[in-house]
Amino acid sequence: MSQPLPLSAVIVAKNEAHNLPRCLASVRGWVSEIVVALNDTTDASESIASVAGAHVHHLAWRGFRDTKNAALDLATRPWVLPLDADEEVSAELRADLVAFFARPDHDQFAGAKFPRKVWFIDRWITHGDWYPDYSLRLFRRERGRWGGDEFVHEKVECDGRIATLRGDLHHYSFPTLSSQVAKINPFADLFVRQQQARGVRFSLAAAILRPWWRFFRAYVLRRGFLDGFPGYYIACATSFGTFVRYSRLYEAERGKGTKGLKD
Repeated sequence: MSQPLPLSAVIVAKNEAHNLPRCLASVRGWVSEIVVALNDTTDASESIASVAGAHVHHLAWRGFRDTKNAALDLATRPWVLPLDADEEVSAELRADLVAFFARPDHDQFAGAKFPRKVWFIDRWITHGDWYPDYSLRLFRRERGRWGGDEFVHEKVECDGRIATLRGDLHHYSFPTLSSQVAKINPFADLFVRQQQARGVRFSLAAAILRPWWRFFRAYVLRRGFLDGFPGYYIACATSFGTFVRYSRLYEAERGKGTKGLKD
């Protein structure tokens, strides 16, 4: 590859000094621009990003969707590749991206999606609810934006044809079991806010049935059992996390545990 791709890698981060070096190294040298948008950061993230040649900006937190869109506005190249600090472009995905831009018809596409693969406990997870988790991450800057819910489950919405690439985006989201458990309540907070904003009420049937369905889907239908004990744990944790979310909604509707959720 003689020239960097006409692409801005856009990373939103808060106190991610432990993850940024890996993420930055995976895009450095073959993308035209790296944009790092920091919010309320007190660690060494800024200096790490600057040394890597990134353009560093500071943004106020506006929620996942709106903060990521504000970061997109800082990019200057025709195409963008949004990344989280705990993600890494694999060598295979990099090769696929280079090949995509070498295609004579790549201008006919508005974006491209590819699988995201999580490292968990002692292995890459390749089944269940966590894989392949196709993510639309490459897109023309003027043809795509982050959409979806204001609080959680934000996703890229793109106007035009979408290509599919094979290379994996690596995700180091949970370095330990404890870090995964610690995310259950924050995601429950976001779920309650989301449901309240939509006017959705607690359902006993959903609280009973959805956790069982999430386990069965992850472990049996999506073959999570092929990932050994980590696959079993993920299915159980997904089920329990679902139960906690509905239980928290029940609690919130009865006037308890709501402090800060409606602010």
